[in-house]
Amino acid sequence: MSTSLPIKHWFSDSVFRTIVRNASYLGSSKLVGALLGLVALACAGRGMTPALFGVLVLIHSYANGVGAIVKFQTWQFIVRYGAPALGRGDVDELRDVTGFAFGLDLASGFIGMAAGLIVLPFVAERIGIDARDVGIAMLYCTLIPTMTAATPTGILRVLDRFDQIAVQQMVTPLLRAVGGAISYFGNLGFPGFVLTWYLADLAGDLCLWFMAVQELRRQGIRRALRPGLLGPGRRIRGAWDFVWTTNIAHSIWAAWGPISNLIVGAMLGPASAGLFKIAATFFDSASKPADLMARSFYPEIMRLDPASGHPWLLAIRSALISGAIGLLILLLVILGGEPVIGFVFGKRYLEAYDLLQLMTASLIVTMASFPLESLLYMAGRQRAAMVAEGIAALGYAVLLFVLIHLFGITGAGLAYVAGVCLKALFMLMPTLGAYRGRRHLSHVMAQGARA
Repeated sequence: MSTSLPIKHWFSDSVFRTIVRNASYLGSSKLVGALLGLVALACAGRGMTPALFGVLVLIHSYANGVGAIVKFQTWQFIVRYGAPALGRGDVDELRDVTGFAFGLDLASGFIGMAAGLIVLPFVAERIGIDARDVGIAMLYCTLIPTMTAATPTGILRVLDRFDQIAVQQMVTPLLRAVGGAISYFGNLGFPGFVLTWYLADLAGDLCLWFMAVQELRRQGIRRALRPGLLGPGRRIRGAWDFVWTTNIAHSIWAAWGPISNLIVGAMLGPASAGLFKIAATFFDSASKPADLMARSFYPEIMRLDPASGHPWLLAIRSALISGAIGLLILLLVILGGEPVIGFVFGKRYLEAYDLLQLMTASLIVTMASFPLESLLYMAGRQRAAMVAEGIAALGYAVLLFVLIHLFGITGAGLAYVAGVCLKALFMLMPTLGAYRGRRHLSHVMAQGARA
């Protein structure tokens, strides 16, 4: 487990090269997407008052938050069970896996949309959405079924088409930037920006589905998107346990951002929610390399034997590189964050930089800890991951309420830092336990086999 080898020797490992290559694909498109996203946010921030910009953020956050709660991590399920099946040449099992995932996406998406539409009128004013904007917010909720669908992402990852995912990642920010510029220069106001964000989200999601369908056809895999739950759920050992566990874990954590915005909006008003959104957007952009490494890291280690030292060594190497990138980004954010925010959004949003400075304190932790969740899934310890994320999210929620009450918008930033650190700590403990017991994990990779 030594990490003292020169970095150039790390690239003699073909799996490590694949992880870096796929992360590079995603990273190049995310960089472009982040710049386009800043253009879109700048147009919205300058084209509306801070209060209206905050309402737009709250509408988007509500739909995203509902989607995050009901969303199953079907892409992880496809990678976990589909990658071994594809490696064995078992196309029938791969069809079961993708059909089961598609069925879950359909069911959870429409249930989420119905729940979001029913609940919204009762909670709108409490979360900062005025009664006159409820109708347009309900329209935005019709995006929940496409927001929650992760099946096409899983298909493209299993088929090693990270290049197509990279292209798709630029669709939504590009359309938001173009539509935002039209709304800004055309003085279309609040309705124009809401419509732009709506159409951009819809187009990006549909583009991903189109790519997945075309790739399945190209590889001659037919009937892979025939939805089914009961039959495939019986034939794939451990399917329901895996999807429910990962759903609960990610519903808790994926809702972090949207629900944070809603809590800030409810306690401090829409303008503060807009400031928090700007700071969180910059932080998310700064931490994207970790997310990209995770997306390429997870499929590769699922093909490895967890009882060997190989995946664990890959995790250490990937974490070191990601942490070093995080340190560099941290310095860039501290030096350049304030002028960028002032230039892009205007001086009235400079208060967001104070939040950003607080959040960046946790950047290196976020970057270096990205392999932990993937390692737990590889080791069959998804329930430990769920417990860790649940405890961390609960601690974050409590701190968010308490610190906002004590320190206002600054308290939201402090709570964000604490939440990130809690998540890393609670993930690290079961990961160390899984590593110590790795020699008893040989049976784990066979869990996806048919019963």
